[in-house]
This record gives sequence, C-alpha cells and structure tokens, in this order.
Amino acid sequence: MGKIKKKGTSGNAKLYITRSQAVRKLQIPLPDFRRLCIFKGIYPREPRSKKRASKSSTPSTTFYYTKDIQYLLHEPLLNKFRDQKALAKKISKALGRNEVSDAARLERNFTPRLRLDHIIKERYPTFVDALRDLDDALSMLFLFGNLPSTENVPPKAVAKCQRLTLEFEHYLIRTHALRKSFLSIKGIYYQATIHGQDILWLVPYRFVQRTGADVDFRIMATFVEFYTTLLSFVNFRLYTSIGLVYPPKLDAKSEESGAELSAFQLENQGDGGKAEMAEVMDTEMHTKAQAEADRLLSLGEAEAGTDAGEAQSGSQAGEQSESSAVDELTSTTLDQFTSLDPNADTLLQPSLTADVQTASELFEPFNVFLSRETPRHPLEFILRAFGCKRVGWDTSLGDPGAYCSEDDTRVTHQIVDRPDIPLPSPPQTDGELDADDDEEGGVGARKTNERVPGRIYVQPQWVWDSVNAGQLQRADLYAPGATLPPHLSPWVKPKRGGYDPTVPLAEQETAAEAEAGSDEDEVDADEALEEASDGEEIEGVRGDEEARGLEEELDDDDGMDVELAASDDEEDDLAAETVAGAEGDEWGGFSGDEAGDEAGDVDQAAHEAREHQAELEAEALGRQPQSGKNDAKKHAREAAQSKRTKAEREAQEDVERRKLMMPRRKRKMFEKMVYSNAKKDEEAERLRAKKRKIEKVGGKQKV
Repeated sequence: MGKIKKKGTSGNAKLYITRSQAVRKLQIPLPDFRRLCIFKGIYPREPRSKKRASKSSTPSTTFYYTKDIQYLLHEPLLNKFRDQKALAKKISKALGRNEVSDAARLERNFTPRLRLDHIIKERYPTFVDALRDLDDALSMLFLFGNLPSTENVPPKAVAKCQRLTLEFEHYLIRTHALRKSFLSIKGIYYQATIHGQDILWLVPYRFVQRTGADVDFRIMATFVEFYTTLLSFVNFRLYTSIGLVYPPKLDAKSEESGAELSAFQLENQGDGGKAEMAEVMDTEMHTKAQAEADRLLSLGEAEAGTDAGEAQSGSQAGEQSESSAVDELTSTTLDQFTSLDPNADTLLQPSLTADVQTASELFEPFNVFLSRETPRHPLEFILRAFGCKRVGWDTSLGDPGAYCSEDDTRVTHQIVDRPDIPLPSPPQTDGELDADDDEEGGVGARKTNERVPGRIYVQPQWVWDSVNAGQLQRADLYAPGATLPPHLSPWVKPKRGGYDPTVPLAEQETAAEAEAGSDEDEVDADEALEEASDGEEIEGVRGDEEARGLEEELDDDDGMDVELAASDDEEDDLAAETVAGAEGDEWGGFSGDEAGDEAGDVDQAAHEAREHQAELEAEALGRQPQSGKNDAKKHAREAAQSKRTKAEREAQEDVERRKLMMPRRKRKMFEKMVYSNAKKDEEAERLRAKKRKIEKVGGKQKV
C-alpha cells in the first residue's frame, strides 16, 4: 500500500496561494503589497479549479503563484516599507505630543527614499526588452502630463511626466524615428520605430481634464512612479547613443511662457557645453553644418575643437556620410539573417534607411506658420520630426521666439482651421484711397483674415495624411472650407471582399447590391415624376420644352384637333346605355359563360383604352411612355436574378455535399468560418449602403 498524500502538499493547492495568505507571509499591509506587485510585475493568476486551489471552505477570488510570493521575500523594498511604517509611527507620536517641529524634522531627514533602479535591471535585462514594454509607459505618462494638479495628482509628478515626454519627443525629432500618426476620438496615436522596435502610444487632446471620483489614483500613481524610472533609463540610453548630453538643459523662463519643445537646449558630448538650438537655425547652410558637426561628434571621428568652417565646406560629403552612419546604426540594431547554404540565394536584410530618409525630407523645404486656432504642440512635433526646421506660430500660442511671423514672406504653408479665408481685396485706385492710408499715399496694412498671395493654405489634416501616406498630398483637397477626404487609420489594411473607403463604390459592390441600388434610383425617379406638376421642369426628363410648346398649341383655337380616348366616366355612361339597349330588345341575350367572356373582353378593352389614354397624355406633355420600358427592364432584371439565384443554389448544394464528407471537427470549424465571413460581409454591405446613401444625398444637394 502506497503512502497517503497529505492534503495541500501537491497539485493546485501547492502551486497557488491566496492574496490574504501572501500578505500574511510577507508581513506588510495590503496597499504596500499592491505597490510591490506592480513594481515587480507580479499579477494574479487564474487556476483551472478554484476549489482545489483554495485551502479553505470559502472560495477565494484572487490567487498568485507561490513561487512569485516566495521570490518577494528577499526584495530590498520590504525593508523600505517597514522603515516607512516605523517613521509614520514616530511622526504620529510627535504630533500627539504637539511637537510639530520634531515631526517635520523626522519627515524631512529620515524619510526613506525608494529606488527602483535594481527592479528596472531585473525586469529588462536588455535595452530591447525595455523598448518593447514602452507603449503603456508612454501612454500613462502623456496622460498624467495633461492632468491638472490636484490632491491625488501632485504638481511635481505632472511636471516630471511633462519633462520626460518632451525629452523623448526631442529624440524622435533628432533621429526622425516617427513613422505614423492618427487622429481618433480618444486622442492622437503615434508610432515610432526605435532600434527596430515599433512603439505605439496614445496622447490625449489638450482639453480641461476632470478627474472622476471612481478612479483609484493611488494605483495609477504607483504605475507612474515605475514608468518615470523606466523612461528616465530609456531616455539616457537613447541620448547617449546619438552623442547628446542627458539630461538636456531646460530654460525655466521659456517653459513658463509656453515654449514646450523650444525650452530644451540639446548639447553634444565633448563640445565644451556649447548649446545647440534647432529652432534658431535661420539658414540652410547653418543647418547642414550643424548636422555635419553632430555626425562627426556622435561617431567619434572628430575632436572637441572641430572647426565649423570645415563642416560648412564638407556639407555635401557630410550628407552622404551621415546617411551611411544611419544605415550602420540601423543595421546593428536589426536582426541579420544569414544563409547556411553558400549556394543559396542572398537574403534581403531589413533596413530602415529608406524610412529615415523619407521622414527627414518630407517637410524639409517648407516654412510653415501655425494659426492660433490650430493645435500647436502636435503640429510642431510632427512637422519637426519629418524634417521641417522652420515652424512659426502666433504669439498667443506660447513663447514668441518662433521662427517667423504671419506676415513673413518666407512662409510657404500656413495651417488654418477656419471655414474659409477670403482672397485679398484688389488694389485701390488713386481716387479711392481711404483715410487710413499713410501720408505717402500707400495702401493700408493687410487684414488679418485675408490670404497672402503665393502662400498655400491647408487644414491640419493635410499634415497627418501626408505623414501616413509617406508623400505630400494635394493641397487643394485640404483648402480652408473644403470637404476633407476621409481620415483613415494607417494600421487598418482593407481586406479582400471587405469595405474599402478609398475605392469607388461601383468597383467593390456586388451584383445584387448594384441591382438594388438601380431599383432604388428608378423608384426615386418615378416618384419624382409623379409628384412633379405639369409645368415643373425635372432634370433628366427629355422633352420639357417641347411639352410646353405642345400644350400652348393645344390651347389655341386654331391648333390641331386630337381626339383623345374617353375618360372613365364616359366609359361608364357608354356601358350603361349598352345595357339599357340590350334590355329593350326582344333578343334573350347570351348564356352565363358567354356573358362572362363578354365582360372580360370589356375589361380588357377598358384597360387598353386607359393605357392608350396614358400614352397620349405622355406624348402631349413631351414624355416617353414608361410602361413598356419599365416592363422590359423588370423582365430582364427578374431573369438575371433568377439565373443568379439558381447559380447560388447550386453552389450551396455543392457545399452541403462537401460538408457531408468532412469529419465532425472540421465541419464545425468550417461552419464557424462561414459564420464569421457572413458577419464581415454583412458589415461591409452595411457600410457600402451607408456610403451609397451619403453620395445620393450629396448629389441631390449639389443639384
């Protein structure tokens, strides 16, 4: 007989541990246990059988791995938590004795400082691991950077989040690592490629945020504390990898005036502390010289005292060497695939050089001015990340140290978000000078709501669509007051058979949808003809002018006489006289069958008479009779529909026969696949019907 196992020593009972048992084992309160689990990346687990995992009669709801809790027993933060608890007791005793100064001294000098550096190194052994986990960190930090400071959100945490996110954006601007962006209801999505890793994060719009009472900011503050440490490590590694000093210098006055990105001064390593301001580069030669100096310093190919004149003279050669340096940096960060067979074909190695080149040259030749109604920070960030180094804005948007003003003649593009901007008024003649003109007789200053000749005016969506498409879009489609093209997500690719908003409706709708749409158009046209009066002109109906002329000729006394068929009342009178005459005769008449045949002939004759009457009226009004034409179309449509229905029925029968030969498991899988495809087709059909309706309404409004 084997040894009887003791309950709770193996299986799920040993593999899992409840939250209350973990708290008692670690000897810390529940809030500190939650903080520690967030810092260490330990989260609850779901056992297959809660009844077997639970060691008590009451079913527990939260379980953890026993090994994870055992791993937390040696965490240095436990001592910090206990020191905080002991300090809190001392401070409470001092306040109870009314010793406020001692309590303040204890809090100021003996508060333990939590350092999460060792946790960052444990959770992310390599730098690529940290980049892969950067999506949630950036979204959380950008969110807290836009929140107002409250009791739950201290101002120091908000300022730290803003500083770290702006430093990260400066790196993206410097390396042109931003790839795509999308405007959604939740906020603005950004995607960047850093060391071969795609990072996607969400930035909320800068509205007044109201914090809800149902949000536990203590849990979110714990995540923010961990993410700020993580992003500090990542920013340090990114800045040092391109030869920049971290942290960059921050101008407090510029930050108070709303400079944001312009408040930071980037410095190169080994240049003696000489600051570099990308915003004050006024000429193209200075831009190329600085880029050459940065390249040489980052690669270690020049000393600290590199002369700027040499950089200017070799600017053209510097561009080629800079591109090769970017290629070298990219190839070292991406995986390289080698073939084991020397006779095999050469494998294409991944490279981001083309994307970096496209991003750095998209808006490079432009001078852009941002109107005061546009969102300055997102536009400035995207424009500078894609090569534009000359961005100006109105003084009401922030720091006045912008590149140019609205009246600057160097501005090539102005981004506005207004209904329409009128063209400038024509120049006044000598006799129409206003009283506001100067003494020399010149024309007054330009109005602020008028366009500047030679400048391109676009809406903000032009920037996002150009970035996602990888090339500049037509500016006339994004003119002020114009109906903008649909702003589509760059991460959603249209699938075969699905709805594609970029393709015309006629190319993607099915035959049944096309016939249904043509039927609806014919019904609408018939209703329009019926509702229209005799003298009303209907677009698309031939013979309106001829009908009016023919009616005028019929009203004249000398016009031609047209004998029209009798009306319904006249036919009834004629039928009554015929019956009366038949009753007065001595002849007995027909039998019942013969009388019925005669009545059917009379009804058919009346129907033909009414059709003839309708044809004559249509000819008199200059219209074509629709009955025969509609009948022919109807018969052709019914024949095509019956043929299509027959083909679909045969295909369905073939599928059913094939399903009978399948195993049960594959048949169920096939039915699920058919169901999901039908749902997708139904959704695509609904979207196409919606687009057809919108185009029809738009066409009617244009008419």
